[in-house]
Amino acid sequence: MRAITVRDRGAGIGGLTLTDLPHPHAAENDVIVQVHAAGFTRGELDWPGTWTDRAGRDRTPSVPGHELSGVVVALGYGTTGFTVGQHVFGSTDWARNGSLAEYTAVEARNLAPLPADVDHVAAAALPISGLTAWQALFDHAHLETGQTVLIHGVGGAVGSVAAQLAQEAGAHIIGTGRASDRDAARDFGVHEFVDLDGELLEDVGEVDVVLDVIGGDIRDRSTALLRPGGTLVTIAGPPTIHPHDGRVIFFVVEPNREQLAQLATRLRHGRLIPLVSSVCSLADAPAAFSPDGRTRGRTIVKVTTD
Repeated sequence: MRAITVRDRGAGIGGLTLTDLPHPHAAENDVIVQVHAAGFTRGELDWPGTWTDRAGRDRTPSVPGHELSGVVVALGYGTTGFTVGQHVFGSTDWARNGSLAEYTAVEARNLAPLPADVDHVAAAALPISGLTAWQALFDHAHLETGQTVLIHGVGGAVGSVAAQLAQEAGAHIIGTGRASDRDAARDFGVHEFVDLDGELLEDVGEVDVVLDVIGGDIRDRSTALLRPGGTLVTIAGPPTIHPHDGRVIFFVVEPNREQLAQLATRLRHGRLIPLVSSVCSLADAPAAFSPDGRTRGRTIVKVTTD
């Protein structure tokens, strides 16, 4: 099969190559997925799991990419809940070969059924950003109807999904970003927008929840905006400043089949639209990792023709 692989950590994106690899083996509780579309994170070449397994052993050549949508072609021993030919989507383990391949092995718990009429490209853009937004808002911040939520980076993959979920939940949404994000933010359901380059963050007043994907000074200044009992949730690193009467939570997204199914339902019925800016082939995936190729939305790799 064809796959994008990396072998040399020092080579950066220059070490990404299109390679022939053996088909993956299905371990216990695995699903073998024929990948139709895949998502990746540009920074994942810096992640330890890209280069070593959970025991710290070198696992190169390794396949990057950790989001996928495709079709089940085989099941490992003991795997339940899926059938061959079923459409699925989800994420691969951080320390195993990923989704930039024609086939990949995925733990069953990381996948959810996907309605057959849902586009694979849209589905592949959703697992990590969708679960991150869902878990931040509802599992950690416990967002409720009528509350005010401040979403940093609302024009990005996580922020745009979070805004749509918060709108459906009946929250008042304040989004931040660059001036060029303002119009898109309104489309996502944002009620107020702050241009972080030209407007003062502190002018938003008090909020119940902050979702931070930026970190640094923006995260630290946002703690002062929390109402008593409020919560700031960040994915940008452990906090350095804590509010007097509130919580700050740093978390890393976890696989969750039930939440993926909730996202799939919203995607199917047009209640949730992931931010996809471009689609490329597997052969063109290495170039898409370049920082010079950054776009406001996700770049999705179309691996297999539907």
